[in-house]
Amino acid sequence: MVEQSASELDQTFAALGDPTRRAILARLRQGPATVGEVAAPFAMSLYGVSKHVRVLERAGLVRRDVRGRVHHLHLCAGPLESAAAWTDRYRAFWEGRLDALAKHVEEKQEGRQPSARRRRSRS
Repeated sequence: MVEQSASELDQTFAALGDPTRRAILARLRQGPATVGEVAAPFAMSLYGVSKHVRVLERAGLVRRDVRGRVHHLHLCAGPLESAAAWTDRYRAFWEGRLDALAKHVEEKQEGRQPSARRRRSRS
């Protein structure tokens, strides 16, 4: 697993926060592509797409190779691995919460009082 500093992790999540940048990464998952190829599906200028690519480069998610006038882009998955590892730390917590919610819903559907809200009756 690749370890990232808090600043690098912040850059990764900031880069992933935009749907255009996520779409660029999805395209690069299929293999390297030129900036023009990556830009083709978007209704924006080549300059606009290049700004998105620069954000991805600063986050370490994309590497650019320049051959003459053609810019080739490559996906760099290391920062994604670190971001996934960071979110995995919270997986057990959320799975426990979701299990409790599922149990609550089942009890409600069966017409029982959910166990967290059950109270003893006083005689």
